[in-house]
Amino acid sequence: MRDIPTLQADDTAIRLAGLSKRFAAGGTLALSDVSLEVRSGEIFGIVGRSGAGKSTLVRTVNLLERPDTGAVTVLGQDLLGLDPEALRAARRGIGMVFQHFNLHHRRTVAENIAFPLEIAGIPRAERVARVAELLPLVGLEAKRDAYPAQLSGGQKQRVGIARALASRPRILLCDEATSALDPETTAEILALIRDLRDRLQLTVLLITHEMAVVKSICDRVAVMEAGRVIEQGPVLEVFTRPRQETTRRFVAEVIGHGVPAGTLARLPAPRPGEARRLVQVLFLGPHSTRAVISEASRDFGINLDIAAGRIDSIAGEPFGVMALAAYGPAEALEAAFAWMRALGLVIEEIAA
Repeated sequence: MRDIPTLQADDTAIRLAGLSKRFAAGGTLALSDVSLEVRSGEIFGIVGRSGAGKSTLVRTVNLLERPDTGAVTVLGQDLLGLDPEALRAARRGIGMVFQHFNLHHRRTVAENIAFPLEIAGIPRAERVARVAELLPLVGLEAKRDAYPAQLSGGQKQRVGIARALASRPRILLCDEATSALDPETTAEILALIRDLRDRLQLTVLLITHEMAVVKSICDRVAVMEAGRVIEQGPVLEVFTRPRQETTRRFVAEVIGHGVPAGTLARLPAPRPGEARRLVQVLFLGPHSTRAVISEASRDFGINLDIAAGRIDSIAGEPFGVMALAAYGPAEALEAAFAWMRALGLVIEEIAA
C-alpha cells in the first residue's frame, strides 16, 4: 500500500463540509451533515448499501447534485460560488465513470472517447490527437473503429474511462464503475484505475457497495449509512478495527468471521481444570508472518488448535485470519491473548 502523507492545507483535492440534501419536502434526507476530505493522489472509497446516499454524495463533487446546505471545494475552488461559465470550466477538471457505460451506440470507440471534447468545441485535429493518446492507455488500440455492440463489458468500461479522461482531469469520480462486471473483469478494471492514478497523478473518488473493491484498490474509505458517514479512515485500520456494526458486517463479507457451523461441537472437550475459548485472530503488520501460535503455546503452556484460517491482503498489506480453539488454565489463556494484542494482533471471541 502506498504511504499516505500527513494532510496539509494544500494536499486536499476534495473537501466536502456539512453537506445535506433532501429530494422532496418532508422526505428522507439523502445526505445528512456529511463531511470528508480526499487527499491529492489517493484512491478514496465510499462504501454503503443501496440507498445509503453514496451516489448522491459523489454527484455533489461536480454539482450534478447541488446540496441544500454545506460547502464543496474541489482543487481549491468553492464550486457553489462559481458562475455557470466558471463551473463548466471547473467540471472539465473532474472526469466521471458510470456503472452502465452510457456509450453512444452509433459512435465508434474513438468517437465515443472524443465526444466530450466535441461538445466542448475542441478542434477536430486536437480531438483525434487526444484519442490517439488515450487508446493505448486503456488498452483499446485494436478497437478504435469498433462499435459498442462489438465490445465486451470490460471493453465498454475502458471506453468510459478513456472518455472521462479526455479533458485531462485531475480528479476521477467512479460511480459503481465495476458493479456491472464479472469478478475477473472487475479485477482488470480496478488494476487499470490504479495504474492510471499512478501514471497520470489522478485523485480518485470511488463509489461502491462492495467492500472487496475497497480492499483491493483504496487507500482510505468512508462507510455510509442512511445519508451519513458513520466511519472513515485508512483501509487497513477500518478493516482490522471496525467501530460500527455496519462496517463490521461489510468487513465480515470479505475477510470472514466465525467458523463453519458445528465446529464448536466437534472440538475436543476441555480437560478438568482447563478452560476452552474459541477466538478469531487477525495477523497483520510486522508480526503477520511470526510464528505466534507456536510461541504462545510454548511460553504460556496452552494448546492452540486451528479451526479455520487463510492468508490474504488488504491494500497490498499481507494479513492472516485464523479461528483458534485455545485450551489451558483461564489465567494462561488470558495472558497469551494479552501478549498477542500487545504485538498488534486483533483478537475477538467468536461462536461457531
